[in-house]
Amino acid sequence: MPDVIVDYDMSNRIFSIVQQDDVRGASGGDGLCSPAYNGLDAHLCSKDSESNQSIELKRWKEFSSAYCCERKDVISLDGVRVPLTILYSRKAWKRGQSPGLLQGYGAYGEALDKSWCSHRLSLLDRGWVVAFADVRGGDGDSSWHKSGSGLFKQNSIYDFLSCGNYLIDEGYVHRDQLGAIGLSAGCLLVGAVINICPNLFRAAILKVPFLDMLNTLLDPSLPLTMLDYEEFGNPQIKSEFKSILSYSPYENIPHGGCYPSVLVTASYNDSRVGVWEAAKWVAKVRDSTCSRCSRSVILKTNMSGGHFGEGGRYIQCEETAHDYAFLVKVMGANVNFK
Repeated sequence: MPDVIVDYDMSNRIFSIVQQDDVRGASGGDGLCSPAYNGLDAHLCSKDSESNQSIELKRWKEFSSAYCCERKDVISLDGVRVPLTILYSRKAWKRGQSPGLLQGYGAYGEALDKSWCSHRLSLLDRGWVVAFADVRGGDGDSSWHKSGSGLFKQNSIYDFLSCGNYLIDEGYVHRDQLGAIGLSAGCLLVGAVINICPNLFRAAILKVPFLDMLNTLLDPSLPLTMLDYEEFGNPQIKSEFKSILSYSPYENIPHGGCYPSVLVTASYNDSRVGVWEAAKWVAKVRDSTCSRCSRSVILKTNMSGGHFGEGGRYIQCEETAHDYAFLVKVMGANVNFK
């Protein structure tokens, strides 16, 4: 949900909104489009500002009543509790019937970005659930990171799998309408879970994906190989080779199986993840899986951008629109908001 910073007067038990994220096109509780929620400048609680603050607070309450953000603890395969953040529209969401999108990262001890993005309203107002899985290997104390890296990397994969099952079992998402999205090393989670449980996701988006980690880590001439030994392991060591081989998305594509629809995006000038990783993975999926499913595996290559794509607000909006159009088309989800 959008962040809000308030100045709270403890003696009078009132607060003023100092700053809040800009939310454009948000639907209020009455279903109408509210004006942009521009944060107010810092004010002391006074009679002159009471009217403005009352209006701003009313708008915030309207937004809060329209959308819900929940935090759940999901029990993973080994009994560890994994934080799962779930966002949905109170009006458009329907228990057991809505499509959903699950996102995760789980690498390098980095936090999964859950900051507010206004473009998610496009999905939320269509009844979608957007969820964020804080799997092991990501942000947290050092033990949380270490328990999802190296020889324990499979923990983060099963955490992600458990979060996907939770969304379905608890009725947040329709059993046949769950999608997943990963970015860079986060694509390892999505790719590995698809290999383990191909029927879990109806669609997936892999952006500049790290999928062929075994072959990449065996090539010390690549720029990040030496640094990635600590995160994923050194395949020149027998035990670590076997560990990486057991979950590498490229090495474990099931032969003859059915695959969900997948949109893979790569960047030709990517200096972190080679453009060939996405191309190799797509080619192998098309060659190994059933011919009918392989038609739904799409590769889109940006011939000028790098690992983080091209700069500019409009280019990013265009990429997001393309991703969402893919998801909506695959799910067959109807536009159910007015």
